[in-house]
Amino acid sequence: MLHPQAEAALALWAAVPGPGDPGFGVEDIARRRADQLAAAAQEPKEPVAHVEDVDADGVRCRLYLPETGGLTQTGCLVFLHGGGFVFGDLDTHDGQSRRIANRTGMAVLAVDYRRPPEHRFPAAPDDVDTALAWLVVQAAGWGLDPGRLAVIGDSAGANLALVAALRNPNLFAAAVLVYPLLDPGATSPTYAASNAGLSREAAAWYWQQYVGAPGDLADPDLAPLLSDRLGTLPPTLVQPAEHDVLLGEGLELARRIEAAGGSVRTTTYPGMVHGYWRQPQLFDAAEVALAEAADFLREVLQA
Repeated sequence: MLHPQAEAALALWAAVPGPGDPGFGVEDIARRRADQLAAAAQEPKEPVAHVEDVDADGVRCRLYLPETGGLTQTGCLVFLHGGGFVFGDLDTHDGQSRRIANRTGMAVLAVDYRRPPEHRFPAAPDDVDTALAWLVVQAAGWGLDPGRLAVIGDSAGANLALVAALRNPNLFAAAVLVYPLLDPGATSPTYAASNAGLSREAAAWYWQQYVGAPGDLADPDLAPLLSDRLGTLPPTLVQPAEHDVLLGEGLELARRIEAAGGSVRTTTYPGMVHGYWRQPQLFDAAEVALAEAADFLREVLQA
C-alpha cells in the first residue's frame, strides 16, 4: 500500500512531462536540467564545517567536511548522485550532500561525472575512477584516511557506486546502494508496477541515453547484475523502495551478492516510491533511510 506521502508526491509529479513521454528530446533535457537547478537553489542548505570545489584530475568534484564527525570523521564517503545518468549535478544535489556529511559524520566527495546524451557510457564510470585515484593520493592532505573510504549512490548513482566498487576491489570499506538502477533489460516483474515514481518507459529512455553501443548492454560496467565479481564487494547496504519498478533488481542484486559469498544487508522501505530518498521535505522515510545508512557505515568503519 502506498504511503499517503507518496500518493501526494506522485500527484505533483504526474503533472510534469518527463523522460519516457513522446517527443521528450534535447530541448526538454536542457529545460529539465535548468528547472532542477532552479528548484535546488531554493532548497534549504544545512551548514557544514567546510565546502570546497576541487579538480580531481579533470573531474569536477565538491568536498564537504561535516560539522561533527566522531569516530568516522577521518573517513570519506564518495557520493554519486542519481538522475538516470542524464540529470543531476553538484548543485542539484548540494543539499543532499550536506545532509549525508552531517548525518554520517564523514567527509563527502560528490563527483560531477559526465552525463549522456552528450557523453555516453563509459564516460561516467571512467570519471568516477579518475576521481577515486585522485582521492586516494590527496586524502591525507585533508586529514582523511584513504583506508576508510566508502561509496553511496541513489538510482543511476547507485549503479555507478556498484560499478566503482567492482572496478576497484578492496578500495571501499562499505557501499550503500539506494534503489539501484541495474538492468537495462527491465526483466524484473516489478516493472509492471504503476504509480511508482519511475515508469518502465522512463527507465528505458534513460538507458537509451546512456548506452554508447549495442555491445555495452552485455558489459558488467554498465549492467552490473551481470558481474561475476559480486563476491568481491565490501559490506553492502541495499535500500529499495516497496513501490518502485526497480525493487526487483535491487532484491536480485542482494540475492546474487549473498550467493557469491558477499556481505549484504537489505531494507525495503514500505509505502515508498522511487525518488523518496533525496526529498526529506516530502518523505519522512528519507531521513530514516539516511539514518540507517549512517549507522551501517559507522558499524562497518568502526569494526
